[in-house]
Amino acid sequence: MDEIGLFPLELVLLPGERLPLHIFEERYKELIGECIEEGGAFGLVLADEAGIREVGTRASILTVLERFDDGRLNIVVEGGERFQLIEVTEGRSFMTGEVDDLSDEDDEPTSEELEDCLAAYRRLVDVAEAEVDEPDAEPAGLAYAIAARVDLGPEIKQELLELRSERERVLRLGPLLTHAAEALSRDRDIRNRASGNGRVEAV
Repeated sequence: MDEIGLFPLELVLLPGERLPLHIFEERYKELIGECIEEGGAFGLVLADEAGIREVGTRASILTVLERFDDGRLNIVVEGGERFQLIEVTEGRSFMTGEVDDLSDEDDEPTSEELEDCLAAYRRLVDVAEAEVDEPDAEPAGLAYAIAARVDLGPEIKQELLELRSERERVLRLGPLLTHAAEALSRDRDIRNRASGNGRVEAV
């Protein structure tokens, strides 16, 4: 267990995911400044109306894109290991906490389960007509790699972050992608019919 600086935001950073951040509050300028100087990581945790979640991700600073005269920063961070927040601590201008690393259980998806999840991802990309690269089909981390490429919203991403095996994540993600593709296809069909004759047919 160790103590790290925490950055609560209304978003989720998955392991391996890269994310741009704009740092403007004084306390977080201090936190990020220390991480840059020392080469350390901070903990990014989801914070919303439900409060601060107990599972977060260690975030390392990959690049400082821009420094402003008033100390603001544009940076890119990358998600590392997950952690369990044991206790919020005090003493700094920014939030800190005692954390324990959170490891997966030994439960890998089968090759068929992996392919089903990848197929669902491909269908969604095809329906959305999006130009998104395909993730590596390696068993470890496939769910995170896919979820980082799809806008699932913070609640779903947090759920995936908290699951304790890659197999659980793959089995949860596949149906979500299928549902998203079906919903997008229905919406597109309705728009096409409406634009064609000014009305929407119910069948």
